[in-house]
Amino acid sequence: MSVETLEKRSVTPDKSASKKPAPRYKVLLHNDDVNSMEYVVQVLMKTVSGLTAPQAVNIMMETHMNGVGLVITCAQEHAEFYCETLKNHGLTSTIEPDE
Repeated sequence: MSVETLEKRSVTPDKSASKKPAPRYKVLLHNDDVNSMEYVVQVLMKTVSGLTAPQAVNIMMETHMNGVGLVITCAQEHAEFYCETLKNHGLTSTIEPDE
């Protein structure tokens, strides 16, 4: 029976390879005079899973009162998806980096 000694190497993580959090983006809803408030609330709840009716109403009211409202802040790919989905339902939406 032979006994081997294994050398344990210490691995130092490369600082440049450390993961940075992915940049986040705001999905913005813009007010319009075409769609009803009820329709906007329905589309918001369909588009953003987990969004409750009171949350959707708050977003719609913020948009109505200020001209623009924050729907959600998330990763860019998701933000683009939400923005396009809102547009496909006839709403005006944009994304911008969350700073």
